[in-house]
Amino acid sequence: MSGKKILMLTGEFSEEYEIFVFEQAMHAVGHTVHVVCPGKKAGEMIKTSLHDFEGHQTYTEKLGHDYYLNKTFSEVRPEEYDAVYVAGGRGPEYIRIDSRVQEIVRHFHETGKPIFTICHGVQVLMAVDGVLRGKEVAALQYCEPEVRLAGGTYIDVPPTGAHVDGNLVSAKGWPGLAAFMRECLKVLGTEIRHGEMVMADQAQSAAA
Repeated sequence: MSGKKILMLTGEFSEEYEIFVFEQAMHAVGHTVHVVCPGKKAGEMIKTSLHDFEGHQTYTEKLGHDYYLNKTFSEVRPEEYDAVYVAGGRGPEYIRIDSRVQEIVRHFHETGKPIFTICHGVQVLMAVDGVLRGKEVAALQYCEPEVRLAGGTYIDVPPTGAHVDGNLVSAKGWPGLAAFMRECLKVLGTEIRHGEMVMADQAQSAAA
C-alpha cells in the first residue's frame, strides 16, 4: 500500500500533542502529513498550547513547544490530499472564519474523503454548512451545544476513546490520541502487522 497524503489544519495555540504526536505517528507508518496555518509559509513558526486536566472545573492552559510548519498555506490544493485533519486547542476558534479553510473543509466533505477531528477541532467543521448535519461526532464536552446546533449528534466518548461515523473520525482530546489514530489508520486503509522481532545484527547477517 502506498502512503497517503494528509493535510493538517492548525492555528496559533493549537494543541501541542495533537500536532506533534499525530504527525510523527503518521510519518512513522509511511504517510505524509503537511501541516499548515492560514497566512503562514513553510518554515515559519506557530506557538502551540498544552491543555491539561488538573482537578479544576475546566482545563488549564500552558505554553507548548514551537512548531515549524512544513507547508505554505496558500499553496494547498485539497484535491491532492487523501484526508484532512483538524487539530484541537485554541487554533480552531479563529481559523474557522478563514474562507480558504472553509473551502478546504468543504472539498473533503463534498468528495466524501476522510475528515479527522479531535477536541476543539470540531469548531472548524461546524463553520461549514452541512458538514456535521446528521453526523455523530466526538469532541471536548464543551463543544456539545454547538455540535447540536450544527445538526450533529454529540457522542460522549471516554477520554481515551474515539468515534467513527463513516469517513468522519473524532475524539474528545489528546488523551484519546492512541484510539483516535488507530481509527484514522483503519479509515485510511492502513494495515499494521505484528510479526517476529528481528534484531539488527541478525538482519545484517541474513543480508550478507
